[in-house]
Amino acid sequence: MTFRLTCPVCGKRDVYEFTYGGPERGPRPAEADQGSAPEAAAGANSAAAAEAHFRWAQFRMNRPEPQEEWWHHGAGCGVWFSTWRDPATNRETAPGGAEAAGDEASGGDSS
Repeated sequence: MTFRLTCPVCGKRDVYEFTYGGPERGPRPAEADQGSAPEAAAGANSAAAAEAHFRWAQFRMNRPEPQEEWWHHGAGCGVWFSTWRDPATNRETAPGGAEAAGDEASGGDSS
């Protein structure tokens, strides 16, 4: 299945020019401050920080609802950008998942 994405530099292009970078997951979890706590507490903080980072890096939800995603335009300008897309329909959406106005703006394959 093919669809089109809107590169912020090059405009609408076929999805085959892009590499999927994954959903936006927010900032990395904060690392534990190992210098300010006693050793036992520092060990617990370090383990909790390692567990939080592991979950952030490895567990991804693949929901059939609009989500913000990262894409790389490797066959074009080479820029990384984020866009909202509905994985169930492969159409770009407005931020927050509201359907973009017009067929051309929605990312549908109109060609």
